[in-house]
Amino acid sequence: MKRVLTGVAIGGALLCAFPLAAAAGEHDHHHMAAAAPSEALSEGTVKKIDKAAAKVTLAHGPIVNLGMAAMTMTFKAKEAKMLAGLKEGDKVRFRAEDVDGALLLVHIERAK
Repeated sequence: MKRVLTGVAIGGALLCAFPLAAAAGEHDHHHMAAAAPSEALSEGTVKKIDKAAAKVTLAHGPIVNLGMAAMTMTFKAKEAKMLAGLKEGDKVRFRAEDVDGALLLVHIERAK
């Protein structure tokens, strides 16, 4: 009986530790993805720029980090100065994020 109780105690401890280890692994992976934003850049073409409103319309491919299909849409830039130097027709790489339910352009660069 003592062996059974010891086995149950060890098995229970392992089951309790596994979800914590798995959650820690997921958490670490999340930080790794955040540390390398260039891996999460999407591609698009500038269709229209409204510098006064800090908005840019992009015809873009899939936005993986948002689970969004290819389409044309307008994004509000985090900062108006991000749009300086861009013109209609430019090929770009960008990152958009969902911030409090609104899509926000947090990075944009001309494609090389």
